[in-house]
Amino acid sequence: MSQALRKEETEIPDIRYSDKGYLKHRSVLVIDDEHGIRNFLVKGLSKFAGLIEAAGATDEAEALRQRCHFDLIIADIKLPGKSGVEWVQELREQGCTTSVIFITAHAQLDMAIEAIRVGASDFIVKPFRMDQMMAAIDRCIERQQMKRENFVLKRQVDKLYDGSGMIGECRLVQNLCSTIKQIAPMPSTVLIEGASGTGKELAARAIHDMSGRKGSFVPVNCGAMTAELLESELFGHVKGAFTGAHQRREGLFSYANGGTLFLDEIGEMPLSMQAHLLRVLEERSIRPVGSNQEIPVDVRVIAATNKRLQQQVERGDFRQDLFFRLNVMNLRIPTLRERIEDIRVLAQHFIDCMSVNLGLKPFVLSDYELELLTQYDWPGNVRELKNVIERSLLLGTVPSQCIPGISAEPEMPQAMATGSLLLEDVEKAHLLKVLEAENGNKSAAARVLGISRKTLERKVNAWNRGN
Repeated sequence: MSQALRKEETEIPDIRYSDKGYLKHRSVLVIDDEHGIRNFLVKGLSKFAGLIEAAGATDEAEALRQRCHFDLIIADIKLPGKSGVEWVQELREQGCTTSVIFITAHAQLDMAIEAIRVGASDFIVKPFRMDQMMAAIDRCIERQQMKRENFVLKRQVDKLYDGSGMIGECRLVQNLCSTIKQIAPMPSTVLIEGASGTGKELAARAIHDMSGRKGSFVPVNCGAMTAELLESELFGHVKGAFTGAHQRREGLFSYANGGTLFLDEIGEMPLSMQAHLLRVLEERSIRPVGSNQEIPVDVRVIAATNKRLQQQVERGDFRQDLFFRLNVMNLRIPTLRERIEDIRVLAQHFIDCMSVNLGLKPFVLSDYELELLTQYDWPGNVRELKNVIERSLLLGTVPSQCIPGISAEPEMPQAMATGSLLLEDVEKAHLLKVLEAENGNKSAAARVLGISRKTLERKVNAWNRGN
């Protein structure tokens, strides 16, 4: 037995990982030049894995890999001949994405960094216990599953929404998506108008992504800074331009060179800065604060506002000439109330996406829950809907307390208005109404009612016996 394993670690603990069954249909390749460790891992994993093979060097491992696909590789870093890291690096260059757990008797920082660089999923120091290895394998499997789910989800979203950035089936959104695709390849400035939370930045990113521009997408909130700070942020400054300017600094226009600069809340930009921005748009060059030198830039500008700029122009709060310069192409993002028919697809999209990110079980919206969502006015628009869905995932349902102003009760049945007002009769009518709304699905009805399925079944059975 290898000296790397203590005596008590040769005993394989009774770990009930087999209950999960996550290794049952998976194959594992173990590579270590120490016979004792290979036996320890093979013996410990064989009761769980569908297939397990072992090798003492990378050349033996490569021969096995050529004959059989492996879902997981457990490899020692120090091996005779080619090291484990060198071999895995070659696999990565060949396009192999198999998860790798490295084991080593020498816990050195540079070695750990090298292992991470070649894409190791985990790094375990000898001596180790079998439960430590199983925990590392568990993390690997979870990452693999999450990557697959994210990949499938992205494929589904891309296929359904064609990369336009906006999710929805209503005519307003479909027209908006068509316009985004049409104007994206053009260099013209774009003004996006819409209430807060409607997805203005999402539309701007979609325009950039489909534009073919090689530079970065750089967002900046124009309403969060003073005129002086915003000028420095956008155009940069030279050393000594003002107190505290200890060194030269590039501005956001420079960072966005070759790409897109997204000016959010453009209606909040101070008037003094509006004149500077107008000159940059016309001259296609910037002048850093404190400098006399003009620097040419190739930047597409997309501006967004939750105000009506035309009205601000009429009040004298926004320059008319800058408005005309920005308003070459105008996009208006509809509120959520204007696209109420999209609530279902938006909500389910958020459920699918966030359940993966949060590691929670997704659920399908019931008719009653969907009715709750469509009754609400959504002043916070899509952003508010996303937040409600996140809270609902954490709670396992769409409770009415997540939606301000919405009653938790379904509409009272007509029979209750003229029938018995005894508490038990009212309760019965209410529960049966919810059960009917859920098409007889007791689990869904219990979730809506905030009670356990067992409680609901007990009440229904009691009513049936009474009949």
